[in-house]
Amino acid sequence: MNAKFNVRRYLDDTGVELTSGHSISDNVEQARERVFTQTQDRALSTPISLRRLSPWSQSRAKRVFDCTCVLLALPLLIPIFLMLALAVRLTSSGPVLFLQKRVGRHGRIFTIIKFRTLVHSTDVEHHAVTTAANQRFTPVGPFLRRWKLDELPQLLNVLLGDMSLVGPRPKLPEHLVSALPCRPGITGAATVAFAREEKAFAHLTKEQLDTCYHAIILPAKHSMDAQYMARATLRSDLRLIIDSVLRRWDESVLDSLPIAREFQIKDRVQRAGKVTQVSDFDRPSVASKVKQPATAD
Repeated sequence: MNAKFNVRRYLDDTGVELTSGHSISDNVEQARERVFTQTQDRALSTPISLRRLSPWSQSRAKRVFDCTCVLLALPLLIPIFLMLALAVRLTSSGPVLFLQKRVGRHGRIFTIIKFRTLVHSTDVEHHAVTTAANQRFTPVGPFLRRWKLDELPQLLNVLLGDMSLVGPRPKLPEHLVSALPCRPGITGAATVAFAREEKAFAHLTKEQLDTCYHAIILPAKHSMDAQYMARATLRSDLRLIIDSVLRRWDESVLDSLPIAREFQIKDRVQRAGKVTQVSDFDRPSVASKVKQPATAD
């Protein structure tokens, strides 16, 4: 009974009328397309520029803070580096480090450094958007990614001046929304909010994932990072660093994204497979419904 009520309420909220003779899955698909199109339009029509930075975000003090933190932490981290490098080497063939070109401050291309978590093979296709289901991980890869240990070598990027401890994540050239006026970061506002995205979107098909990522996720991340960097302070940076180290992720943002909820509801309806016709549901009492939702691009 609760499942029926939840699906009916979802259709009510999206303005889609329950159509007689159509399956529940068809009606949910119409609602999903409607919300997806509306969310995509909002994301693309209201871009937020990253050009406005807080005094702290563009200060030399931030650079001094980054280098000081890294240098103080290195004596403690070097043994961890060696153990992780040994684990990667012993459990899979290939290089210990993963090197990739990313876009840094003012559009400058640099090489980001990570511990390798994927199987090293020229024959394996690696997707630009990684989820828990679309890649071949090494035996220790999921553990490293779950605890964000694969990101530790980026401390070297910080010392080299390519990155900061806190800032927008450096993007692949094809994922760049706008040029960064600041150094990209190891962690940041969007990093904490989307830390679980690999697991959350593992059930999407490649087409759904690519569309969702470019139309919804990237604009949402860009918006969060822009708003944070415009008001960032030493105190807020410290808070984000501590949250990242302690893995205190803010999952409310990811859970609130409409596109994730639509796909989850559709999948639950399809898995249930017990009720397939709308006639099994009570018709909603709301009169003003849209009969034909807008189609997604």
